[in-house]
Amino acid sequence: MSDFSIRKAVLSDLDTIVRFNQLLASETEDKRLDADTLTAGVTRILEDAGKGEYFVAVVDGQVIGQIMYTREWSDWRNGDLLWLQSVYVHADHRGQGVFGKLLAQLQQIAESDPDVAGLRLYVENDNATAQETYVKHGFDKPGYIVMERLSSNVSHFA
Repeated sequence: MSDFSIRKAVLSDLDTIVRFNQLLASETEDKRLDADTLTAGVTRILEDAGKGEYFVAVVDGQVIGQIMYTREWSDWRNGDLLWLQSVYVHADHRGQGVFGKLLAQLQQIAESDPDVAGLRLYVENDNATAQETYVKHGFDKPGYIVMERLSSNVSHFA
């Protein structure tokens, strides 16, 4: 594989990011995301950095991986936690350092912002490969279980 670079995602990356998110949901949770809701959600974050940011890994002009973060205020830490979300590396490029370089981009953001207390992510319980990757990159399991109650006003899944 040629050298790849990391850059902030732009609106022209929309279709690829949507496709990668659909693949992510299918591969990790066997879920089919509602395309209209997903497209609208990705568009909104690409147009409003206040909601978070996507970064993409690119080789020869082609997006091969992505990572997104959002901020959550932590009163316990008196700082923001950057939540890693929508992490995906195309199957043809896994195991080649793409995730590590995407993560390094977010770590750089965290280290350069005194208001950031750390990075956090959630991972599917049965996704042992992803869990091993995250542990390898310095993440640990803090003992929390993520719970959710989704609003009925949005189509989450197809």
